[in-house]
Amino acid sequence: MTTETTTLPTRRCIVETEKASRYLQQLCKHFQHKIPAEFDTEQGKITFPMGVCTLKAEGTRLTMDVTAADSAALDRLQDVVGSHFIRFAFREPQELSWQAA
Repeated sequence: MTTETTTLPTRRCIVETEKASRYLQQLCKHFQHKIPAEFDTEQGKITFPMGVCTLKAEGTRLTMDVTAADSAALDRLQDVVGSHFIRFAFREPQELSWQAA
């Protein structure tokens, strides 16, 4: 008997910024008004209807992972999280690069 494990599609974006923890908290607080989000200064999780975003702040590095059931939902989730990050980090323009994880 074989057991298959299905891995949901995930994309990762790593941003170098002095404000990694601040942006993590800002994203979680923003989305928390409408959807479930939990966080502390080093990690966060936002549960969207189409998938999940996990965040991790380590020094000057913010890692954002988005996971969804299919590629269309993953694209949407990446766009939502990415556009909000860009809006919050407008003082330090960033070009986000998402990679399969």
